[in-house]
Order: sequence, then C-alpha cells, then structure tokens
Amino acid sequence: MDSFWDFFWFIISFFLLMAYLVVLFQILTDLFRDRDTSGVAKAFWVFFLIILPLVTSLVYLIARGQGMAERNITAVKQAQASQEDYIRSVTGTAASPTEEIHRAKGLLDSGAITQAEFDALKAKALS
Repeated sequence: MDSFWDFFWFIISFFLLMAYLVVLFQILTDLFRDRDTSGVAKAFWVFFLIILPLVTSLVYLIARGQGMAERNITAVKQAQASQEDYIRSVTGTAASPTEEIHRAKGLLDSGAITQAEFDALKAKALS
C-alpha cells in the first residue's frame, strides 16, 4: 500500500465483501429454513447466487424479504420456547402458576389427588 487512498479503498472493499457475505449467509439460511419452497427452486436460487451473486441477492431480498423476516421471527420464537422448556425440565419448575394450577385441576378431576392436595398445590403455585 503506497498511499492513504490505497489503504482507504482496501478498507472500503473489505467492508463491502463482509457485508455481502453476511447477506449471502442470511439468504442461504432463510432459503433452507423455508419449508414451502421446493428443492428444485432452492437449487435454482443457489445456482444463481453462485453465477450472478449481486443481482440474485437483490432479487431475493426484494421478492422474498417479507417472508424472510417472518421465518426469522418464527425461528427465534421456536428457539426461545425450546430454551424455556429445557430450563423448566432442568430446574423442575412449571412454566407459570396458571399452567401449574391447570395441571393440578386435571389431576383433581381425574381423581388422582384430593381437594386438600389440590388446594396445597394451588397455594404453592400462587406463592
């Protein structure tokens, strides 16, 4: 690098390359997360991402951007629910007092526990 401007353009080029790679991996992740798109359509998208990467990326973002956001939100919600289930299973606690009371009510209705035991479980869930 002979001058400041060579270094400056190198930094700008590197930034643009990294930005493109982030977009590319987001597109590929979304593409393979989408259950409604057929394998053939996915193969065409990947083929054109390799052959005409910039144009295909822009077309994908324009055509499927809204669905991309919705699939991302769904994936985040599923991951959060899975994490909460795992934490509940490890700690042995119920998700909420309401769920605990409903579970106890089901046991009471089936005759597995008495009214006194239900009242004790209800008081414990509400405390």
